[in-house]
Amino acid sequence: MHRFRLLALLALLVLAVVVAAPVTPAQSTKVPTAVGTGGGAATVDVLATEAAVEALRGGANAVDAAVVAAAVLGVTEPFSCGIGGGGFMVVRTADGTVTTIDGRETAPQAMRPDSFWEGGAPLPFSEARFSGLSAGVPGTVETWAEALRRFGTMELGEALQPAIEVAREGFVVDQTFFDQTLANVDFFDDVPSTAEIYLDPDGTPRDVGTVLRNPDLARSYQRLALKGAKGFYRGALAAAMVRAVRNPPVAADANHVWRPGVMTMRDVKRYEAPEREPTRVGYRGLDVYGMGPPSSGGSTVGEALNILEGFSLSAADRARAFHLYLEASRFSFADRNAYLADSDYFDVPLAGLLSDGFAAERRALIDPTQAATSPVAPGDPYPYDTAGEASVTAVQSETTTHLTVADRWGNVVSYTFTIESTGGNGIVVPGWGFLLNNELTDFNFDSLTHPNRVEGGKRPRSSMSPTIVLDDGQPFLALGSPGGSTIITTVLQLLVDRLDLGATLPEAIAAPRATQRNTASTLAEAAFISSPVGQELASTYGHVLAPTGEIGAATGIEFLDGGRMLAAAEPERRGGGSAAVVDPD
Repeated sequence: MHRFRLLALLALLVLAVVVAAPVTPAQSTKVPTAVGTGGGAATVDVLATEAAVEALRGGANAVDAAVVAAAVLGVTEPFSCGIGGGGFMVVRTADGTVTTIDGRETAPQAMRPDSFWEGGAPLPFSEARFSGLSAGVPGTVETWAEALRRFGTMELGEALQPAIEVAREGFVVDQTFFDQTLANVDFFDDVPSTAEIYLDPDGTPRDVGTVLRNPDLARSYQRLALKGAKGFYRGALAAAMVRAVRNPPVAADANHVWRPGVMTMRDVKRYEAPEREPTRVGYRGLDVYGMGPPSSGGSTVGEALNILEGFSLSAADRARAFHLYLEASRFSFADRNAYLADSDYFDVPLAGLLSDGFAAERRALIDPTQAATSPVAPGDPYPYDTAGEASVTAVQSETTTHLTVADRWGNVVSYTFTIESTGGNGIVVPGWGFLLNNELTDFNFDSLTHPNRVEGGKRPRSSMSPTIVLDDGQPFLALGSPGGSTIITTVLQLLVDRLDLGATLPEAIAAPRATQRNTASTLAEAAFISSPVGQELASTYGHVLAPTGEIGAATGIEFLDGGRMLAAAEPERRGGGSAAVVDPD
């Protein structure tokens, strides 16, 4: 019996009722890199990483530990993820099988292509986001339950115990959390259930260094511990979520219009998180597995790698390598924007997009000496697949979180999950302590004809790119990142840096980043722009580099000889991440 089972029996007897406490919980120092044996984990948060590794020490496998960590992140990273959202999990099992679970949110059946339109035009993004309309039926809880049922050894209730404890005892607000709250204050203060948790009585964010508790979220987790996933998709919690969507619980003096959504109890009850085939491409003798539609991550990373495989990349000419990386991304994003959507609603030409023939066609358009001018047109993958049509628009996406876990038996999990924008749609479900997502703004809601247009029951296109790389069938790398559509370029840059340019995994994660998504300028972190590579890209290759803030917040695990592994997280981005192994070297 796992040690968490005893904790489960004890924890369910107590209900927390205090929102904040004067006593600060014990704090651990974030360590971004760890090497050792017995399993490992890397997340953005030290409490989540510690919970995962403690589970591994207690006999849990990587899938169990991933759910343990994810549930804790739902408490400590509530603006990025949680049970009000969804995500994608890529799993490599001990017998060598790679599969995926699609926990993407679904649109209520009553949603239509023009649901975000008023007066003959689409709503501005902010008005679409902060509303009941933007919330899809969450998939996170069903993802956890399905993963544990198919691949785990724990019951859901056991896996939730560390998160219940963190929700009760609280966590310390850091600068990143404060800044994320501050960016949403003008909307959070419209919603009493949101303000009660995340704002002080004077309407300002919780101060850095104070303790934030969420007893309502502990109550939600306790319900799931007792009832399983049906405790989320049926009964009192589901009814409260539907009410919050259909009648946003805003204050009488709210200074924004919060439009009602159309979610029903039937929409919630019918949700499923299906197992799907992963995408796979060969690259430099390795097998790279990712997430297929409705994610565009696996296909776009895969297409770019296929393009790059036709070039010789070398650390001796890093600027040339980055030029080709940016150009491969530029052309792959043109195709991503045109052809990726929920494959249950649109015949995505996935085989064509990932074919060597199509990659060769796109590669031939790249000038090895000069940046192209965006937007470049999408190619035609249908001769390599099946007939169809597509159009092109862009979507807006913001933040998520990613975790990577491995165990001593060879199970590996790469899991990215989200509530979409930082803070989701801003609505905490009253009495239950979790924020709802705004995933439906990931549709091309400004288009009535795009493959990724809004439709009832459909899953919006995503950029999440959880990735697992195998070498002759054995785990070599597992990684991923948050960051909206920059997730794709972050994962691609990590792979190029590690596989082609000789960087270690920690070096690749820490390196300055640039992202080209078929736009006129290439967004880049300041350190990238000022670097010799950035300067040469601008002066020699004609890239227009425009400054942006942090790009991504990656985590990963590399598998070394002798059963050893290296777990790595960001040293600085988003306040730094946390990596740990069961038995450190």
